[in-house]
Amino acid sequence: MGPPFDSLTFADVTRSFGRRRALHRVSFTCHAGEIVALLGPNGAGKSTLLSIAATLMTPTSGEVRYGQHTAAGGGAALRARIGLLAHDLYLYPELSAAENLTFFARLQGVRDPARAVDEALVRAGLSDRRNDAVAGFSRGMRQRLATERALLHGPQLVLLDEPFTGLDDSSTSALKSRLQTLRAAGRIVLLTTHDLEAIEGVIDRAVVLSAGRLLILPEGTAGLRERYRRASAV
Repeated sequence: MGPPFDSLTFADVTRSFGRRRALHRVSFTCHAGEIVALLGPNGAGKSTLLSIAATLMTPTSGEVRYGQHTAAGGGAALRARIGLLAHDLYLYPELSAAENLTFFARLQGVRDPARAVDEALVRAGLSDRRNDAVAGFSRGMRQRLATERALLHGPQLVLLDEPFTGLDDSSTSALKSRLQTLRAAGRIVLLTTHDLEAIEGVIDRAVVLSAGRLLILPEGTAGLRERYRRASAV
């Protein structure tokens, strides 16, 4: 396992794509045992920031620190401590649910992959579909499976891009409980969502991006929807 860290820090992170600036000098820190929501309208730069945190993309300027380490300094060992749920769910549709999880468990060097897969399928509510091809799954089922795929190796940093997409009430409740378990285990959780109702009472705080700029850093979640509305109107 890679170098330990108990914080994720964005320091003046800017990311440009040609002449378009997706992020502009974004700075904030997430700590272990904390769930932080990254909010903002479509095109605000949320997914870009998560991709940078996941080391899939490098900032044009500024840096990201994982404790005292950078992505370049930590290398592959540091990336092994990161779990990512992205818009692309990274599932192979022709494989079954169990085959998908087994592949990633082995890829990530999980001890006792068979047990890890069984437990993940139970948490995803998919034990009875373990041998079915993912191609036949609903969006919500694939979302639940991909969430467990991202958490198989017990990552210290958990990055979730719209994790509530396609989930029914029961699955939303289960995910909220899963997030609280991650917090209790001392994980760093950074998630994006448009479902403010789902995260109220779950997250510790929120940051808001608009046009690539950090607008507010509210403490707590009281009045979250009103704060978000005001920030989005700026």
